[in-house]
Amino acid sequence: MKTERRQTPRYPFSALAEIVDEKENARTSSRVSDLSLHGCYVEMSDPFPAGTNVMIEISTETESLETYATVAHIEPKRGMGLTFGEMPKSLANVLNKWVVQAREGKPN
Repeated sequence: MKTERRQTPRYPFSALAEIVDEKENARTSSRVSDLSLHGCYVEMSDPFPAGTNVMIEISTETESLETYATVAHIEPKRGMGLTFGEMPKSLANVLNKWVVQAREGKPN
């Protein structure tokens, strides 16, 4: 049985994602499938290794958020969990809004 290590709950959330591993100069398009105040899960068949620092841009139809994140865990051929780094208040406000909408089951 896995021990839950997340600081806050994740909620189903669907959005486009661009993930960049700047060290390897690798860019991947993907999809976010869940979201919390501290991270997200990104679906991808070839996830980056755990511990990789990335830049992620998450986009909905009306807003976007770009922030640094670290790969916290991977599920081979399925995806990876990211932990967000610190972000400016304006982006944190967007994230907070998305999490509230996701928690309430509202479409993003």
